[in-house]
Amino acid sequence: MPGKDAREQAHAKGLYPAPANEGRSRNMKANRRTDTKPEVALRKELHRLGYRYRKDLPVVLESGVRVRPDIVFTARKIAVFVDGCFWHVCPEHGRQPTSNEWYWTPKLQRNMARDELVTSALSDAGWHVVRIWEHVPLVDAVTAVTGVMD
Repeated sequence: MPGKDAREQAHAKGLYPAPANEGRSRNMKANRRTDTKPEVALRKELHRLGYRYRKDLPVVLESGVRVRPDIVFTARKIAVFVDGCFWHVCPEHGRQPTSNEWYWTPKLQRNMARDELVTSALSDAGWHVVRIWEHVPLVDAVTAVTGVMD
């Protein structure tokens, strides 16, 4: 495996923690950047209702900020993000890491700061931004998205 040596070197340098065990490693590798279950469910329902969108479309704003919303309605300038509770520190379900805090706490704080930057940059550029937590029921998520279209 070509990346294995690089990972081991990064672990040795203390850049990020070694996995606690092989099961945890498989679990973390299985986390997806796109096409998460809540995101796919929302896209399918929006499509079923007749809404057409682009998925994971790179948007480069005049300010230089680069964004990849999960769902993009280009003509209406609507950017939809389906945020995971752990990765984006949901106030209801997010929790502080209990192991390797030295790595995870700053990483999660950077994720939150990036979310704020992206949201404000899109808003400043005239976009409507919809952020939905992964735990939000599908009906409510669809309502949140379609509500900004009217």
